[in-house]
Amino acid sequence: MKKILLVLTLLISLSSISYSDNHYPITRDSELMIARGKIAYQNNCASCHQVNLSGAENWKGVDEDGHRKAPPLNGTGHTWHHDDETLHKIIKYGLVGIISDYEGKMAGFGDNLSDKDIDSVLAYIKSFWPDDYYQHQINLSK
Repeated sequence: MKKILLVLTLLISLSSISYSDNHYPITRDSELMIARGKIAYQNNCASCHQVNLSGAENWKGVDEDGHRKAPPLNGTGHTWHHDDETLHKIIKYGLVGIISDYEGKMAGFGDNLSDKDIDSVLAYIKSFWPDDYYQHQINLSK
C-alpha cells in the first residue's frame, strides 16, 4: 500500500511539474477543456467581457469613472496579439497587478481560478477566433 501511495504521489508531482514548465501553446482542440473554460469564463469574466465575449460597448473608450473598458475577447479586439504566457499572467494577476499606471479595472483571478482553469478559459476564448488569428497567436506562444 505504501508503494502505491508513493508512486501516486510521484506521478502527481511529475505531472504538475510538467504542466507548469511546458503547457504552451494552449490549443482549442479539447472539447472538455473548452467546456471547462466556458463555465469558468461565465462565472468570472462575462460580467465585464460579456457572455458572447463582445466586450463592453464602445470598448476603446473609458467608463464613467475614467477607466478603460473591457475589450472583446472574440477576435475583434487585440487579445490574439498576445502570447499565452502573457494572457495567462493577465488573468492570474490582473493588469492592475502587472502595470502600475494601468487605467482599467482588470483585477487578477488567481485566487479564484487554478492555472488549469485559466488555461481552459483561454482555450474557450480561442474557440471564438477566426482560424488565421488563432494560428498567428499559436505561433506567438510556441
